[in-house]
Amino acid sequence: MSAPASHAPALPRMQVAALQMVVSWVLGFGVVLSGFVISEPAPYEVLMVGQVALWFLFGLRISRTVAPLLALLLAFNIGGMLALTVMNEILTEQFLYVAVSIFLALTSVFYAAVIEDRHQRLVLIFRAWVVAAILTGMLGILGYFHAFPGSEVFTRYDRAMGAFQDPNVFGPFLVAPMLYLLYGLLKGSLAEAPLRIIGLLIIALAVLLSFSRAAWGLFLFAAVALVFIMLLKERSNAFRLKILMLSIAAVAVMVVALVAALQFEKVRDLFEARTQLVQDYDGGHLGRFERHRLGFQMAMERPLGIGPMMFGKIFPEDEHNIWLKSLMTYGWIGFVSYITLIAWTFCMGFRYLLRDRPWQPYLMIAWIVLVGHMLIGNVIDTDHWRHFYLVLGIVWGCLALEHHHQRQVRHRAGTTLTPQPPVALRA
Repeated sequence: MSAPASHAPALPRMQVAALQMVVSWVLGFGVVLSGFVISEPAPYEVLMVGQVALWFLFGLRISRTVAPLLALLLAFNIGGMLALTVMNEILTEQFLYVAVSIFLALTSVFYAAVIEDRHQRLVLIFRAWVVAAILTGMLGILGYFHAFPGSEVFTRYDRAMGAFQDPNVFGPFLVAPMLYLLYGLLKGSLAEAPLRIIGLLIIALAVLLSFSRAAWGLFLFAAVALVFIMLLKERSNAFRLKILMLSIAAVAVMVVALVAALQFEKVRDLFEARTQLVQDYDGGHLGRFERHRLGFQMAMERPLGIGPMMFGKIFPEDEHNIWLKSLMTYGWIGFVSYITLIAWTFCMGFRYLLRDRPWQPYLMIAWIVLVGHMLIGNVIDTDHWRHFYLVLGIVWGCLALEHHHQRQVRHRAGTTLTPQPPVALRA
């Protein structure tokens, strides 16, 4: 009986370790599925609904730091539900739209909570995101060049879109993994550089073939911002020189890849068309910019909004502006909540951006991507982008980690400074 008894304590630890491994794999698989959203609800929703429910059922907590994220997203979606009340006829697709909005809000809170619970999960999340980006990026590239029968399903209007519904979502999805690989290339060992370069080239080509001007701008902004922030953070001149040299080399490789891609007439023609600053659907009658003006005027008369998916039925196309989208679909309640959430996230992320923490690189990447999405949100609708809510969750999870770290530091300092009672001397 003594031998089994000696191994008894090890069994629960092995079970806990195995359970943690399974949980981590499921979390990573969920992030991978975020790159495959051809229809709604997507497999990502199916997996995440069960995963979020199980995590909170088994004790995942929402801290005081993450609570404002939940409150603001809840207010945002209350605005969406109130917007349903002004519609003459509510269809199934409108109910589904609001349901997906609520679900995505919960995923953002979920990611923040699991990151706060254990910051090592950031590595898993970003590696899974890289896998998703390379897989869906390859599908987009192969589809663009019609590499196999039926591959055109991964394109739209001769633009690569991977396993997404829209090239304008496909391109921005790839930017955060690109930054993660670029950071590893600049900061990591040279032995791992070839794999990262291959991954960067695949992602860069996929972004190019999406022919999304928003994605192109986001890609360029994010890469420059990452290098700039890293130069601010690093104090060693030798390391700064390394960053600059590798950055120049990376730009040179990107230029060569771009030149090679433009040798294809199909790519060159569409590239020339898409690089025009203002397209016909931007500045024409009831074009993008005129719809923005008319939509903001309409918002003055409709404080509760007009309901989800209604703007495109009134005008030739949808809003293509996240601020106008918030007003039309979520009303002024949703709009104010969204503005508050974005401003809060931006300011708090900027405050902790350069602190030397294990999670600093992930906060930096997510914050840059968030700022980039704020910019492109002026010309595109980011409302139901799964990866945007993932970015929000990453930033807030890192903020919660920072606050927890500060509390620990204050606690240790208070313990050190607290006078100890005198020790009585014994005769």
